[in-house]
Amino acid sequence: MDTLTRAIQEYFNRIAAYNPLVVAVELLLIGIVVWWVMHFLRGTRGARLIKGALFLLAMVYVVIRLLPEHMGWERIEYLYGKFLLFAFVAAVVAFQPEIRRALIQIGQARLFRGVRGDVEALIDELVESAIYLGRNKVGAVIGIERQVGLASLTDSATPIDAVVSSGLINTIFYPGSALHDMGVIIRNGRVAAAGVQFPLAESEEVDPSLGTRHRAALGLAQESDAVVLVISEETGRVSMACEGQLYVGLELENLRDMLLVLLAPPGLLRRRRAVLRQVRREGGE
Repeated sequence: MDTLTRAIQEYFNRIAAYNPLVVAVELLLIGIVVWWVMHFLRGTRGARLIKGALFLLAMVYVVIRLLPEHMGWERIEYLYGKFLLFAFVAAVVAFQPEIRRALIQIGQARLFRGVRGDVEALIDELVESAIYLGRNKVGAVIGIERQVGLASLTDSATPIDAVVSSGLINTIFYPGSALHDMGVIIRNGRVAAAGVQFPLAESEEVDPSLGTRHRAALGLAQESDAVVLVISEETGRVSMACEGQLYVGLELENLRDMLLVLLAPPGLLRRRRAVLRQVRREGGE
């Protein structure tokens, strides 16, 4: 016990010898980086993984720093260094979708810069289609591309390249059509492709009562910044996935508001957050 107490005192003595200004700046920079990473990973599978990994690494680091230096713990520190290298390689593998998404956002210019009037026209068509599909219990999943390109999904799908209209969307998802079982991608206000296979979220991340379309919608929202509409074939309920979250059973007023603030030009971030908070309060989880 005395040895541990002396180790803790030595550790704090070493910290006291640091320049307070330098320490404050370093902590600020580290905090900014951690905040950005957690904000970027919020709602994705990587968020839970990185929390556990950071906690484990922090605990191991603290234990090693508290070991008395004069007792010779070189082998433990050597193994810790190798463990960090292994953790780095494992992180690259585990966070591959998130790293890919970050690199795409950094290197890719914004693809959707339509004026507000064009966005509202697009939203009107989507809402009208959602009303029709929901009323007739026609299943559908529609991904709206934003900053992160979805070419890797559309390359293997059926190209459409047509102006978005409710009639076209309703026709694509009409039961019995060749493309109704898959998804649709909208890019730059046009239907880019149909018959698109979306990535599926893990089954435990979606309510068991929801089907494959909801898993596909959440999967795409986790791996990109797309806004995804999904209509349930069983209930006709309209839901939305965005920013790694699934909002089930939206009212049409909420649907239009969310689409407007998510797809409108930059500058509406505060309004966007307020709408999302309102939807969460009203039960759109």
